[in-house]
Amino acid sequence: MLEFIQLLKQRYQILLHHSQNKIDPLVNEQRINQLTLAEAIIRKGKLLDSPRSLPLQIAVIGPTQVGKSSLVNVLLATNAAGVSPLAGYTVHPHGFCHQASLTQCGELQRYFGRFQCLDVALLSEHRYDCYTLSESSARSPLLPPCVIWDTPDFDSIDSAVYREGVLRAVALADVLILVLSKEKYADQTVWDMMTLLADLRQPTLICLNKLSEGSSALLTQSLREKWQHARTDQFPEVVPLYYQKPAGLPNWPIGHEQILTQLQSQLNQRQHAVVQQVFLQHYWQSWLAPVFEEHQAERDWQVLVDELIQHCIESYQRDFLHHPHYYETFQQTVAELLTLLEIPGLAGILTGARKALTWPIRQLMKLGSKQLHIVNSSHEIVLLKQIAEHTMILAADKLIAKAEQSQQEIWWKAISVRLRGERQTILQDFDEAAKTYHLDFQQEVERTAHRLYDKLQEQPRVLNTLRAARVTADAAVIAITLNTGGIGMQDLVIAPAMLTVTSLLTESAIGGYMHKMEAQLKQQQLQQVKQTLFMDSLANKLLNLPRQIAASNPFNISPEQLREIECQLTEKRHGLRLL
Repeated sequence: MLEFIQLLKQRYQILLHHSQNKIDPLVNEQRINQLTLAEAIIRKGKLLDSPRSLPLQIAVIGPTQVGKSSLVNVLLATNAAGVSPLAGYTVHPHGFCHQASLTQCGELQRYFGRFQCLDVALLSEHRYDCYTLSESSARSPLLPPCVIWDTPDFDSIDSAVYREGVLRAVALADVLILVLSKEKYADQTVWDMMTLLADLRQPTLICLNKLSEGSSALLTQSLREKWQHARTDQFPEVVPLYYQKPAGLPNWPIGHEQILTQLQSQLNQRQHAVVQQVFLQHYWQSWLAPVFEEHQAERDWQVLVDELIQHCIESYQRDFLHHPHYYETFQQTVAELLTLLEIPGLAGILTGARKALTWPIRQLMKLGSKQLHIVNSSHEIVLLKQIAEHTMILAADKLIAKAEQSQQEIWWKAISVRLRGERQTILQDFDEAAKTYHLDFQQEVERTAHRLYDKLQEQPRVLNTLRAARVTADAAVIAITLNTGGIGMQDLVIAPAMLTVTSLLTESAIGGYMHKMEAQLKQQQLQQVKQTLFMDSLANKLLNLPRQIAASNPFNISPEQLREIECQLTEKRHGLRLL
């Protein structure tokens, strides 16, 4: 889960800087903050699973210039935390071990991950992936043994660049101290943060700083209303802080000395696994919304490709299989049948005449080029190429329309660009596949011709009539061919002979059988063209285009990856299901 959250966060960070990103930048930043907090929550869960226990962790958080560092010094009873009247002075999390040693905090480096633990003197205002950890020699009556964290603000203009450190410190905390002032308590950034942290259910204390006499009760009531509007848990206790003029520090009121120790007693770290899952499930659908949109775009593309392929099939049926003038395959079958109707005795004469006429074509056969000759003269091949080219044009038009209408404009434009780049290759591959199919299907043409001949042998009278017609037709063809001086596809599909034989077959006793053979041949041809050309050659290449645009696909998380990680989301640790 941790790796997936990191991956998702990385994708949002890339998207944040993408010029064509349609997601509101504010929404994008909110999701990055949520994912950063989720990552930290998961890391804390790993810490709690460690056999070595950490001291109590207290985080002091709040907007800019409310006196967070000053309060840390008051609680530590020392001047360990650096203070400044300038906004944004603290830009790194500073941890102070109170009645605890650095040795006890050795596991914190594993929690902070890529953040480096440095000495305060080595910190740079230009590098934010750092934190400090030091021991405090003072013993404060206000703190139990703990590590108290002074954190950067979360509301200044520059806070976006160091907010990750704030969120890591906040998620680590067992107890939160929210520091506010009368100038800042109503800021929306404060309540956005507290809403974000609501699912963590951390014991919280509100310190209302920089108060003037008599303002505490009114501000506390206003705070209560804002808390109840932002969260559903119990409103925390409020500690009013007034300044000591000589020291320039807030004065911790009498009677609240043990309040942090009391908050410690409310901890139940065994519930962290549930807290973690509740937080993840709260934001899961929101985080994955653009991922779901990408998956929907892929499904839409599959539907679009299916529509294009269906259009191809309908065009092929309309303009070839069912066209009365252009369907040539069964004509080729009849032409093959003519070669099987040779009559003993006359066969030699006809063969000699045919050899004289077909010498050029027989030379092509010797060179192994007869098949290429058949393919190049086929109307079916010409039509299939036209269908493929028209499909590419339709696909390009539909992609442009999708890019203009869809939220996934980047995705659709990337597919469109990829299609333009692959168009020629797809068409060339389709052309080769069409020729290969056509040659392979000639075997089925020959088998059908043999089945017709076998059926004719069951009808001797019809067979003899056809043989007589064959002789007459051959003589006519010889005369025609001599006058025209051309031999091509017509040597295989001999028009006069084919018309004569087809008419006799249709009107004979096997006319019904012939129509049945023609229907079966069309069905076989349709299935082979659909699978071999339209599906395997055309559809598969179009459906493969999304896999070639990973660089343009902002999230690039497959449905399979998502299903696998969502299984983890619904399972508690130790295999118990979260109900």
